[in-house]
Amino acid sequence: VQLVESGGGLVQPGGSLRLSCAASGFTFSSYAMSWYRQAPGKERELVARITSGSSTYYADSVKGRFTISRDNVESTVYLQMNSLKPEDMAVYYCNARFVYGTSYDYNYWGQGTQVTVSS
Repeated sequence: VQLVESGGGLVQPGGSLRLSCAASGFTFSSYAMSWYRQAPGKERELVARITSGSSTYYADSVKGRFTISRDNVESTVYLQMNSLKPEDMAVYYCNARFVYGTSYDYNYWGQGTQVTVSS
């Protein structure tokens, strides 16, 4: 199983970035895909999630600015981040999870990509 994030970098406040997470080694279309982030000294937090049925969830802090999407053909999940703020600066992690009752709980993480928002 591999989750490989890309697209992070340095951006000015108000700018945009698009993160990508390329998945392999599991049945991508069956998994809920999420983006988490972790800033220095803070706990990892959920930013956005898209289910296998393409329902989406966003943290209040990013609603209206971030958009999560998935391409099941390319086994890739994206996070479009607009109107970036300094408080969005963190390491962003891709997560894949499949839960089936109490029988199965598969949970995978990528290595993370740094997003720096600074002028």
